[in-house]
Amino acid sequence: MNTWANWIAVDWGTSNLRLWAIDAQGQVRIERDSDQGMGRLTPNQFEAVLLTLCEGLLDPARTTPVLICGMAGARQGWAEAPYLSVPVALSALGAGGVTPLVTSPLIAVRILPGLSQATPADVMRGEETQIAGFAALHPEFDGTLCLPGTHSKWVSLAQGSVSGFSTVMTGEMFALLSEHSVLRHSVGRDLAGDDLDEIAFIEGVRQAWRAPDAAFATLFALRAESLLYATPPATLRARLSGLLIGMELAATRDFWNGQKVALIGAGSLTALYARALSEIGAVPQIEDGRDLALRGLCAAYPHMFEP
Repeated sequence: MNTWANWIAVDWGTSNLRLWAIDAQGQVRIERDSDQGMGRLTPNQFEAVLLTLCEGLLDPARTTPVLICGMAGARQGWAEAPYLSVPVALSALGAGGVTPLVTSPLIAVRILPGLSQATPADVMRGEETQIAGFAALHPEFDGTLCLPGTHSKWVSLAQGSVSGFSTVMTGEMFALLSEHSVLRHSVGRDLAGDDLDEIAFIEGVRQAWRAPDAAFATLFALRAESLLYATPPATLRARLSGLLIGMELAATRDFWNGQKVALIGAGSLTALYARALSEIGAVPQIEDGRDLALRGLCAAYPHMFEP
């Protein structure tokens, strides 16, 4: 029995990519992962990487459609896909995108577009497909989505349309402060298996929430505490996380306050955002983001490749 795919879905990120072989009934036959993310490749390497990952999945008697989302469509990626301006219906993703140059007759490739916002200037690439997947599962949702990450996204979504969004660099700021600033001497390293000091984390959230305009000025106090009181690094690291997430929640208050809020993600970071939101009065639902990109690709596929 062959394993040829009817079509192939790919989520191509900066560090990794995931591939799903979809059969004629719309079911996932095979799933594969690779560490050959956009950040490791030049534009002329993408096709070879894709064909290697598709080994055994391509029917030699036909051209197999491949639909890609994510950073393969970035300016530094395979081919730059356009941005769709908000407000926009997510169904429009399937009508946009770009067709990169391929030499193999075995594949026909399309890359989905990202989303852009004129004022304030903002862009996203990859998250829009997860959002489309969420909208496919919850077509009547009217509220705010948060996608925690290195660059968190806050998105206003109503009945499958995005009206606006905001990107907050909290994750990157945490990495810079904890690894490359003077605070690195006090907050220690993130050791796998360490339990979060929840009391310290919530203290940081509350402090930033009560006085967001002064929160940035409190960061050096973490260094001072370690010198004066020998406060444990794990405690200070948790408080730093709480301060930064608390500042983010204060900055995005207009997005989520009084709205239905859903967090898209999984793991400890999403749990931290849920705990922080709960502390200041929101009641977020959590949606595991692992397969939402696939759902978004499946929703876009008929508009891309089928008449």
